[in-house]
Amino acid sequence: MISMRTRHAFGASTLVVALASLLLACSGSSGTTSSEGKSPALDVRTTAAAPATEEPTAESTAEPTPGVEKVRDVFARLQATYNDGCTTPGNCEYFLGRVLDELNSLDEAMKADPQGPPHFEEPLAWITKLRAELGDDRSFENLKKHQDLLTGTRDKINAWMQGHPEDYR
Repeated sequence: MISMRTRHAFGASTLVVALASLLLACSGSSGTTSSEGKSPALDVRTTAAAPATEEPTAESTAEPTPGVEKVRDVFARLQATYNDGCTTPGNCEYFLGRVLDELNSLDEAMKADPQGPPHFEEPLAWITKLRAELGDDRSFENLKKHQDLLTGTRDKINAWMQGHPEDYR
């Protein structure tokens, strides 16, 4: 007995081959050959008959590097930090660590974005300056000491992104 998945795959492949053959028949005259002496119908049938499970070989320019989040997703989380702060007792350490984590994630997402780092030159420079000031010290005391720089960097990036809505919509 043929499984539904096999039946579906077979049906889809057959449909692709049939449609490709029809398109070729409508677009070219019979007996046409390519510059190498091969029939374009052979190329179409070979391509159309390829298994549907093959991945495309060309890299997509519309998506960031696999495993890296999109700028818009990280930016949304950074914006969510505006609903938080150091005003609630015991929350300041979490808040400052979260702002830093989101800025670091945004840095990674911007560098991996198809538009490339030059498009995000200013925000990336602000994050670089923040990192230079913080050094390797992620302690609460150091983050609290640099609280204005952390929230100021977040605020500048927010303002920059508002001027570039195509990056987060």
